[in-house]
Amino acid sequence: MRSTAVRRTALAAAAASLVLMVTACSGEGSDGGTKDKDKESAAAEPAAKALTVAELEKLAIAEGDVKAHKVVKAGPEDDVAAKDVKTDKPECEPVARAIAGSPMGEPAATVKRRATAQPDVKDAGKDGAIEGAFDITTSLVVLSSYEGQGAADAFSALKSAGTACAGGFTMTMAGTEQKVPKLTVAKVSGGDEAVAWTMTGEQDGEKLPFNLAVVRKGSTFVSFSSFNLMAPEGDLPLPTAVIDAQVAKLG
Repeated sequence: MRSTAVRRTALAAAAASLVLMVTACSGEGSDGGTKDKDKESAAAEPAAKALTVAELEKLAIAEGDVKAHKVVKAGPEDDVAAKDVKTDKPECEPVARAIAGSPMGEPAATVKRRATAQPDVKDAGKDGAIEGAFDITTSLVVLSSYEGQGAADAFSALKSAGTACAGGFTMTMAGTEQKVPKLTVAKVSGGDEAVAWTMTGEQDGEKLPFNLAVVRKGSTFVSFSSFNLMAPEGDLPLPTAVIDAQVAKLG
């Protein structure tokens, strides 16, 4: 296994906050609509009623919902408070918060899942099998529900932030700083609105691809921040299997 992968693996094992920090950043949906069109579309929808935690739990993906993935409830290590997420550009804070899995605005309820692709171990013992064991994508899935237009407002704020911060920014989570040189729009669909970006984070000479996708369905706002320790720089596909499974459960 290449030396950079060893260092990344050790770093991830040592600090869960870093794992969260390098999970992905999302971008603009395939519709390419303007912010004004987004607002008009959201305004045309009837005011939604927020779901409870119990209702969100039923809508969140569970073990068995995503083929070749292990899905578990997120633990304390996946909770990053909004106050612990900072950016050098205030307009980029919504993106950084989504990457960290910190809910946007003030949702009425939030639940989290962690979905991890399962490595193919059929060739264990062959050359490259050890490296392949680390070639897995992990996604933090965060479902939040809002009263009224809260979910639409959160989506609009994040999409605007992604556009404003396309040229990059620096984020600090739980005291750990990481540079994101740029955001690249990725194609994603589902729900009433969807946006996604891919990017590569830089920290202490290491580079790690990650991405972020967001889907809104009525009063529910779902973010998917993903990373892969072994992915080539600038080349981490969106976790479409996870996104599609979650969107399907939203109805």
